[in-house]
Amino acid sequence: MNIIPLLTYAIVASFTPGPNNIIAMTHAKNEGFKKILPFISGVAIGCLVIMFLSSYFNLVLHQYIPRIKPALNVLGCMYMIYLAIKIMRNKPGNAKDPKVNRFSFLFGFTLQFINPKVILYGLTAISVFVMPLGQSHVHIILFSLLLTIIGVAANMTWGLCGMLFQSFLLKYERPFHIVMGVLLIFSALSILL
Repeated sequence: MNIIPLLTYAIVASFTPGPNNIIAMTHAKNEGFKKILPFISGVAIGCLVIMFLSSYFNLVLHQYIPRIKPALNVLGCMYMIYLAIKIMRNKPGNAKDPKVNRFSFLFGFTLQFINPKVILYGLTAISVFVMPLGQSHVHIILFSLLLTIIGVAANMTWGLCGMLFQSFLLKYERPFHIVMGVLLIFSALSILL
């Protein structure tokens, strides 16, 4: 069982900038790390729900329509390469605090259901990397937990970095995007090999 491509994809997808990470970083910079813990808890539970929904949605597809698996692999690979190119071409932005007053558990939880990055992360990781490794309920639960833990680790890291290194990260945002894009292309190509 080779889970290196899954871990590479999960780490790259989780640690690249997105709504959860930017909010964690900017709020930690402005309010301190402890203040983002309720938000990150909401993100964690919401992400876990999305991973479970993605897992069982993919399980139904995998069991009843196995002929579409090669097409899904190609589409997943193409989507990941598209994301990699988009990440690498992304111009450095200004990580100003979003127009949100509260960074609560409920805000973190509900954000996951409108956050396309998390939804696509779950659908892609489960369909491309997890289902070929196994389909038991225990397997699905364990990998859903693993994907959620990686996502939460990214949020916490961005929060800590926001508190400690925001000016440095903004200064070197472009090289960071290029490295993340290249790693994402590696993950995408591993689907087809």
